[in-house]
Amino acid sequence: MVIKNVNLETVCGITSTLPDNEKPEIAFAGKSNVGKSSLINALMNRKSYARISATPGKTQTINYYNINGELYLVDLPGYGYAKVSGKEKEQWGKLVERYLHGSSQLKAVFLLIDIRHAPSGNDRMMYQWILEQGFQPVIIATKLDKLKRSQVPKQLKVLKEGLMLIPGTKLIPFSSVTRQGREEIWEYAEKECLV
Repeated sequence: MVIKNVNLETVCGITSTLPDNEKPEIAFAGKSNVGKSSLINALMNRKSYARISATPGKTQTINYYNINGELYLVDLPGYGYAKVSGKEKEQWGKLVERYLHGSSQLKAVFLLIDIRHAPSGNDRMMYQWILEQGFQPVIIATKLDKLKRSQVPKQLKVLKEGLMLIPGTKLIPFSSVTRQGREEIWEYAEKECLV
């Protein structure tokens, strides 16, 4: 996709009303330090439009990025690492649940997992939960550049087995440094959204 313009159009917190968009939406979920902001910036061809932080759990809102006036990239709050109270985490969970249940325009969900590690309990829970909402998430294995090429097949196998992926689930290795995987993600997104 050729990115002509990007606009952070809507930011929804815990008490916000979610927008009733008329354009297709693609959502990104993942653990707090999995590289979600880096991925979204790479997809949008922007350096730091989505805020990248050294402190995991910075995204505490649902952020809607309008791409070319054609579709939305939706950045969901990260789960897992954030040093916040249990009550706050619960509220973020409810916010994400409200979004997945309530968006009439959601076409695809991407779940980001760090390729270097076996999926955590939170990752497995999120994967199962997205399936239960009626979506088959595409798995994006982030931080690909931090592995030697020879390690990649083994780590992809660890992800598949750790998440107990449904056969046929799309799994895209991605690096925000080399941009490997970017075109594949956009191809999938455009196929789901812009038909």
